[in-house]
Amino acid sequence: MKKTALILLLLFVLVSFYNPMAESKVGHIDSEYVFKKIPAYADAQAELDELAIVYKSEVEAKYRVVDSLYKIYQKEEVLLPQETKIKKQNEIIEKENEAKELQNKYFGRDGLMDQKREELLKPIQDNVYNSLKELAESGDFDYIFDKATGELLYTNELNDQSDALLKKLGY
Repeated sequence: MKKTALILLLLFVLVSFYNPMAESKVGHIDSEYVFKKIPAYADAQAELDELAIVYKSEVEAKYRVVDSLYKIYQKEEVLLPQETKIKKQNEIIEKENEAKELQNKYFGRDGLMDQKREELLKPIQDNVYNSLKELAESGDFDYIFDKATGELLYTNELNDQSDALLKKLGY
């Protein structure tokens, strides 16, 4: 009887101190280091850098035209009739809008640079993520963080407590 009570007490103590998080296996990677070691990523990044230089020079050329037109306008402004002033102002505004449109086309949201980045880097990033997922699952990791960005890259779905929380909230 005493032995059974002692075993039950010991079992109760062990269960009381059981912490599922203590068994979680956590790992990390350094994405900057990983991507620097992948030659295809470095090549893609170099191609993007070269393209950015080309696009930037085209946009700057457009803005130089606007600047030049504006300087000429400022010099001639006092001598021009009102109708010609308005015409020149509209021409400057039109050229400036063209420059802004080109800049947005290249560097804006969903611009050509974003599209090219997606085309060149996404397959490499997807490969890295899929390999990370395989590594995490084969190593029984519950969480893997990126120490370069601080982001959580992988979580084991068995640890997802979303439904339990919703149930506790009554949903």
